[in-house]
Amino acid sequence: MMSLELSILVSSVLGLGLAIPSNTCIVMGNLDIIRKKGKLSPTDVIFLAKGIVNILLQCVMSIEGMLYVLSVETYYIIQVFVFMNMLCYFLIYYNYWLTAWLSIHYCTSITNLSYGFFIWIKRIVSNFLSQLLFLTALGMFIVSVPGFWAVNEESLIQSSVNSTNSSVIRLDKVFFYFVPAHTLGVTLPFCLSLLCLVLTFSFLIRHVWRVKNNDSGSTRPNLQAHVTALRTIFFLLLIFTLFCISQVIPFFPFFSLSTVFWNLQLLSPSVEAAVIFQASNKLRRIIVRRFWTRSWRNTET
Repeated sequence: MMSLELSILVSSVLGLGLAIPSNTCIVMGNLDIIRKKGKLSPTDVIFLAKGIVNILLQCVMSIEGMLYVLSVETYYIIQVFVFMNMLCYFLIYYNYWLTAWLSIHYCTSITNLSYGFFIWIKRIVSNFLSQLLFLTALGMFIVSVPGFWAVNEESLIQSSVNSTNSSVIRLDKVFFYFVPAHTLGVTLPFCLSLLCLVLTFSFLIRHVWRVKNNDSGSTRPNLQAHVTALRTIFFLLLIFTLFCISQVIPFFPFFSLSTVFWNLQLLSPSVEAAVIFQASNKLRRIIVRRFWTRSWRNTET
């Protein structure tokens, strides 16, 4: 059986090899859309942000994994440990919120609910998405980075003074910083994404039922785009859930589960890139055309 350390090392290298090229293609594809059309749709803006975040997150997680396996002494240096973990938490929180904003955009675009709140949300997401994403990144920075640094710095100082007292203070600090941070960075976007998934699914089921029972003989609309949106929300939420589980499993004494979920965590940016590609016809066309042109030029030369 492959050891946990070797598995982490392999997944770290494999994650870099898969996530960096795939998410770079997402970023370059959206930049190509900007160059040709001058602006992006809300969906493409979120995909662009996800591509950038996934590249950074994969680099941080892979470096962490390699340090943990190859140089555990360096990994546990307090400055290195704190910096890598607070950066990782910030990127994870922000990535969760990008999933939530994408789910909200799909839900408000597909369901077409006539409630004033949904109309207002749809207008805000359509017109001010870039500002929302910037404010979300700023908010996640405020709730994750300073809090994580304060907890670890405080625990380091207290551990050199009194070990019994430090455990009480650390527990106090963890509750004060991490519970609100996880609530805002994990629980809230997860609940919003799940709510959007349920609303979108129920709307599509009701819509299909009405179309099937429509006696007017009108043409049935093409629901492929709606199904793709629903599938995208589901897969991103599934990755979201598995990533959260992977954060908890290592604390339990199940070696096989720890190995599986460590690997899932390290490969999640690559899986997200695959989900984004299946959701965007534009990106697939741009990437295929670019590689086709490049391979054709190579053949000509």
